Amino acid sequence: MGLRIVHSGVMGFLTEKTFFGLVVLLLSAGAGAQTPLPVTTPVPQDDGKAASIGGMSTSGAHAAVLDEEHRPITAGGFVKDGPVIFQNVAEQTGLAKWQHRMGTPEKQFILETVGSGVGLIDYDNDGWLDIYLVNGSTYEAESGKAAAPHAALFHNNHDGTFTDVAAKAGVWNDRWGFGVAIGDYDNDGWADIYVTNYGKNRLFHNNHDGTFTDVAEKAGVALGNWSTGPTWGDYDGDGRLDLFVPGYVHYDIAKPPIPGSSAVAFSTCQFRGVKVMCGPRGLAPEPDHLFHNNGDGTFTDVSVKAGVADSSPTYYGLASLFVDLNGDGKLDLVVANDSTPNYLYLNKSGGVFENDSYASGYALNENGRETASMGIAAGDYLHNGLIDLYNTVFSDDYNPLYRNDGDANFTDVSYAQGIAEPTIPFLGWGTVFLDYDNDGWLDLLVANGHVYPQVDDVGWGTSWKQRPLLFRNAGGKFELVPAVKGSGLAEVAASRGLAYGDLFNDGRMDAVVNNMDAAPSLFRNVAATANHWVAFRLVGGPKSPRDAIGATVFVTANGFRQRADVLSGGSFASSSDPRPHFGLGSSTKVDKVEIHWPSGTVESIVVPRVDAIYSVTEGKGIDADKHAAKD
Repeated sequence: MGLRIVHSGVMGFLTEKTFFGLVVLLLSAGAGAQTPLPVTTPVPQDDGKAASIGGMSTSGAHAAVLDEEHRPITAGGFVKDGPVIFQNVAEQTGLAKWQHRMGTPEKQFILETVGSGVGLIDYDNDGWLDIYLVNGSTYEAESGKAAAPHAALFHNNHDGTFTDVAAKAGVWNDRWGFGVAIGDYDNDGWADIYVTNYGKNRLFHNNHDGTFTDVAEKAGVALGNWSTGPTWGDYDGDGRLDLFVPGYVHYDIAKPPIPGSSAVAFSTCQFRGVKVMCGPRGLAPEPDHLFHNNGDGTFTDVSVKAGVADSSPTYYGLASLFVDLNGDGKLDLVVANDSTPNYLYLNKSGGVFENDSYASGYALNENGRETASMGIAAGDYLHNGLIDLYNTVFSDDYNPLYRNDGDANFTDVSYAQGIAEPTIPFLGWGTVFLDYDNDGWLDLLVANGHVYPQVDDVGWGTSWKQRPLLFRNAGGKFELVPAVKGSGLAEVAASRGLAYGDLFNDGRMDAVVNNMDAAPSLFRNVAATANHWVAFRLVGGPKSPRDAIGATVFVTANGFRQRADVLSGGSFASSSDPRPHFGLGSSTKVDKVEIHWPSGTVESIVVPRVDAIYSVTEGKGIDADKHAAKD
């Protein structure tokens, strides 16, 4: 028997375990992990009304969960002792000198609440990851009354510090920014930057000398209005990167969505009976766009021809990712939509996709409900060679983990995994699969933060600023890692974009988080482990994209076979390290490495030793001049 919830004209079902199981499972999970026991308090019910009217929530109200100090579990639940995984070193590395800005502290309108992303990029080809941080804007800047907040490009100094070179590089953006995707669209061997905005987007072409030029207008990818989390990928196999850009809300800053105005379909906008900003429900959506790379520096919008136009109906897109889901060597496309069903498009060759969203099981969660999806993590967490998907969603709902059962058929296994209930009070954004302890099993990291500042004034067990969540993969079963006081997992912020990568070339996965109206976080991996690893920098041949986006690498070691893909996008508005990384556990050798290049070529290589980053060129094996980054 289920509880029937009616919300914004959409009808869904919640099972009793979804509604009542939160406290029981958090209590048991918390005790087992030496986490302070949460305390539940009653919350006002909605008296039959929708949990969210004109808002993002897609589920019903849940009981508040507080820690032993009566803090919301989203900003508490810390432990005194335990394994420390991450330390926030933003101050020591120089990143804290930069601040994100977006609208006003009151967050009266949806434009001010969504936040911005992170792009990890080796823009100068020195073998070290640099950091691009997208900034928002203010109403004063938009009207020309104040200087616009600048984006940042932090150059990696190879000594544990970073220097902001955005002004010199010409990548300030100075628009109301949201997403970033990194990709070498012209195959010149230098990574370029695509930035999405409210207003026109930018395509920063890498000039090979530390500077960039915005060529979006000339290239035909500037668009307009409100774009979000883009992705690069060669969907038609011509060796050139194409570009997908989700659209969110069609927004007019001169006519903001005030309840009762012509811009909103509702006379009031509420969350649990409290007045909040409107949207996305009740607002006009913005369509998605697929741009085909013409090979001459320009792109053609082929959204309708390819079957991904998002036009009937149009949904609220926030994140997207090109990735091969059924193992046929062609890039498929997934789109995380806010408060509406998700998209899964299967690549049918000939430049055409088939909308397999509902048939695949990815459109809805296990209760048959649409979710307010924000970010996408993609990875093979079970070592079966199949890409699984994990979505972050709104608070009062759980983050679904979609297990790939083969041929791009997915099953929501969050409850079966025991990781559904802990996420319910949290509002998730950026998310990634990463192997933080190099044991060979992909873990899950989630950045969180609310969109309604008003939640700090009520007893709902959630908060504006929230801590991240880390789930350790213990041989195919996830478990929540306790947040130790003073560590990165105990940092609270209104977090949005999240990207991961080996920022210090030490074989450990670090993470960068873009926080609303604050300095970013740089979570350096300090996990105590002696496990080994290997990573690859891939260079595509003449029939593959030069940066090898779309390539899949299989590594056999330590008794199992792992998969990693070269991807651009996915995590909310962000792009992570393009170098496939593999934890090897205690193994000191790699039995086999098999690379499936975007061209269709399959190549096997032999690595001379572990604990190194190897540069591999398609058809040529390991580069003699770049043998290993740890030499």
